[in-house]
Amino acid sequence: MLNPIHLRTLRECVRTGSFAEAGRVLGYTSSAVSQQMVLLERALGASLFERTARSIRCTPLAERLAQRSKEVLGELEAIEREMRAVAVGETGSLRLAGFATANARLLPDVLAAVVAERPNARVQLDEGEPDEVIGEVLDGNVDAAVVFEYDLDPRSWPAELRVEELLAEPLRLCLPAKHPLAEREAVRLDELAADSWTCTRDDTAGARVLVRLAAAAGFVPNIVFRSNDYKVIRDLVARGLGPALLPAMAVGDEDVGVKPIAGRQPHRRVQVIYRQHNTNPLLPLALERLAKSCAALAERWAAPG
Repeated sequence: MLNPIHLRTLRECVRTGSFAEAGRVLGYTSSAVSQQMVLLERALGASLFERTARSIRCTPLAERLAQRSKEVLGELEAIEREMRAVAVGETGSLRLAGFATANARLLPDVLAAVVAERPNARVQLDEGEPDEVIGEVLDGNVDAAVVFEYDLDPRSWPAELRVEELLAEPLRLCLPAKHPLAEREAVRLDELAADSWTCTRDDTAGARVLVRLAAAAGFVPNIVFRSNDYKVIRDLVARGLGPALLPAMAVGDEDVGVKPIAGRQPHRRVQVIYRQHNTNPLLPLALERLAKSCAALAERWAAPG
């Protein structure tokens, strides 16, 4: 296969009609240019120049090869520029995933920041619960996923993944606006032992956490309404159908009383997982923006009122 460096040198030799001048333009010595042309002639099995002691004359073959190589070298330069842009994250693609509340509360700011800084990159977002996205991250279909685990329902992650905690998300009691305890600053769980509860499905971590917290408070919660849609849960609470226990990011604007649990403060741990050896140059930018978004949210939760 012909060496593209030699082809570029040939084009300068044909253009300038001189090994010395071609070398000056390309930063080579005249001897180095001559050696490159000898190697090119050897690869072709034909002469490219008529050489005299003081000059060279290009053969028709040299002129034809120089003309044909213009398009090839241009394409190689375009490929090099494209690959360099991908390598530094100016272009390329980034695919993230997250659970529903993270996609609603955290990822929009992250995606907007990445797109603003890398407008020529392709950024995608998918949605799924932790068990649904782990395989996608391991298989390389997703660069990073925002996941969660509860203090009272811990889980383990595959050793191939790096796990970084982003946010300790407090759990909050949501009470109907007219509930007898709605004016309290904080509420003990055992004070709600006689209430009818709304909760996620019984196969979810959130449901298991409610049952465990209630057991520690000395009762079994009477769960009568179930939905994995936090909007549905909030609407049921707003209509006076009983309390619910929600992660802070899932608390909305409905007419409900939002209270911390008196005493022990349980949390949902929001984390990001990604392959330890992922070399996508866009990933560090996304992780940085994700950390900033979570820090800003934590500050808002910590602010008085």
